[in-house]
Amino acid sequence: MLTPLDIENKRFSKTLKGYNVDEVDDFLDQLTIDYEKLYKENAELKEQLELGKKDLEHYKNVERTLQNTLVMAQTTAEDIKTNAQERASQIIRDAQSEAKRATETITQEEYEIRKRTEELKRQFDVYKRKMEALLLSQLELLQDKNDEE
Repeated sequence: MLTPLDIENKRFSKTLKGYNVDEVDDFLDQLTIDYEKLYKENAELKEQLELGKKDLEHYKNVERTLQNTLVMAQTTAEDIKTNAQERASQIIRDAQSEAKRATETITQEEYEIRKRTEELKRQFDVYKRKMEALLLSQLELLQDKNDEE
């Protein structure tokens, strides 16, 4: 690719019937100015393009990092949810087991109380019969004493 300096330094050979040298020089000067502007603009655009590529690569890296972070966060959330569900299930199983043990204990205590109550009723009936027998015997004694008097 020609540079603006190449255009500016370009010299043509002179002939008798050739172009007007001043007009060619003026035209080349104008061409050099325009070409120099385009050349600089092109260089700036290439630089901007490189910066844009670097920025794009940076943002792609950021995007990949964010995607990885999101995937990791989702995985972590699922793990936490699964662990919480497992813990809740374990708590429920423990509570059910404890309730069953408590129910069995209460049932056993109820059985013991009923058994003791029945035993006390039986003892009370025995005591009541003995007292009735004692009172009857005492009543007979009193009646016998009254009859003797």
